[in-house]
Amino acid sequence: MTPPNDPDLVATLQALAKVMQDARDDWWIIGSAAVALHDGHPGTVADVDVITSRRDLDALYQALPLADTPEEGKPMFLSERFGRWSELSLNVEFMTGLKLRVGNEWEPVQPITRVPAKLGAHTLFMPDKRELIEILTRFGREKDLRRAASLAQ
Repeated sequence: MTPPNDPDLVATLQALAKVMQDARDDWWIIGSAAVALHDGHPGTVADVDVITSRRDLDALYQALPLADTPEEGKPMFLSERFGRWSELSLNVEFMTGLKLRVGNEWEPVQPITRVPAKLGAHTLFMPDKRELIEILTRFGREKDLRRAASLAQ
């Protein structure tokens, strides 16, 4: 893994690693930030998406100024609990119980693999490359398909 060259992303990931170091359960970065950590081509990284447990998200709500305000215009995603941390260079969106709409059904998005990525003294976690490609492909949006293709090279 090569550290991302975007200083806003690096600063956000370092802050995320610090607040997640006491997490009691597994957690994962997905989406464009995970693509960047896997040395893919994420395009614009607008935020950092994190899947975490309900227990850890509840603790984050006690420790951080999180807002339970998912972005409008993403009707294909639903989470049991959501928290947006917006005081960093990039927003961090914490999700527990993430689901993806496929037709009329809601399918869970829960990574199985978990690989560490070192960023200086910090450790971040994400699905392995194969599983991240599968997740992005399931999302099916053009930007996600481009990101998946960049990882498959």
